[in-house]
Amino acid sequence: MITLKNVKKIYKTKTNSVTAVQDVDLEINEGEIFGIIGYSGAGKSSLIRLLNGLETPTDGTISVAGHDITTIKGKELRDARQEISMIFQHFNLLWSRTVKENISFPLEIAKVPRAKREARVTELIKLVGLEGREDAYPSQLSGGQKQRVGIARALANNPKVLLCDEATSALDPQTTDSILDLLVDINERLGLTIVLITHEMHVIRKICHRVAVMESGKIVEQGLVLDVFKKPQANITKSFVQQVSDPEETKETIEHLLDHFPDGKVVQLTFIGEDAEKPLITRLIRDFNVEVNILQGKISQTQNGSYGTLFIHLTGDVEEITSAIEFIRLQRVEAEVIENA
Repeated sequence: MITLKNVKKIYKTKTNSVTAVQDVDLEINEGEIFGIIGYSGAGKSSLIRLLNGLETPTDGTISVAGHDITTIKGKELRDARQEISMIFQHFNLLWSRTVKENISFPLEIAKVPRAKREARVTELIKLVGLEGREDAYPSQLSGGQKQRVGIARALANNPKVLLCDEATSALDPQTTDSILDLLVDINERLGLTIVLITHEMHVIRKICHRVAVMESGKIVEQGLVLDVFKKPQANITKSFVQQVSDPEETKETIEHLLDHFPDGKVVQLTFIGEDAEKPLITRLIRDFNVEVNILQGKISQTQNGSYGTLFIHLTGDVEEITSAIEFIRLQRVEAEVIENA
């Protein structure tokens, strides 16, 4: 569905040049939700703007939904953009238009007959859950409702690809989750290919099938979300994974324990897929002469399966603790002994 080969984007000024995207190769499959994550300045916004022709690559080729975005211009590019839609962080709604008028706007530009426009708008309002708000203006809507209008408007022309530029960054956590659930529903119902950029690993974890991690204009790591959670390779990826698997309060707990209880071992367990549902702690207590103190744990769902972390403190005979840790690893659960916080 989307192919990028050796893509580079350099912004030039009178005095210098900035390489925003560097040597990017990427394949995004039809019907998948693909995430691109990176901190500010990583190049992810420039990359997503290259996908719909808002920016032209300095080098390389880009194919989206059968269109060579790097070569087409004029009417051909405008036609291609009807199949490549986009939603934005700050909604970009027309404040003088109602909900239904905002959704109808791209259909008006495409010269769709009035009756078909109205039928399509009604269908989209129902799809995004805005029944009863058709005649409201953006100033009368919550942030989540505004983004639902943006999504409905983006879907008006039945695009094949939906690009999401930090689409949940301006929303509170609960509203973010509701918008992410809506995107998953749209993906499943319509078979729509969704590409989203974000700096929040929670967003990637919740809805994406695959992810690419960007740093300094380059993709430093990519793969299935569950695989990236399981074995992050780049330091920046490890930092993102820690956002949802190793919260700050866990470090404080470990520091306290290491200071006040120097005996025994603090162990971080990592569960993947079906292993997250095993009664591991029960077996440790039953089969080994060790005391198990659970510090903190969390199991999260990804589109590829479950991922969980659990911090425990083991005390008892040194050999018994060693045997217990070996047993854990035999259960296909990663066990890392924490020497310091």
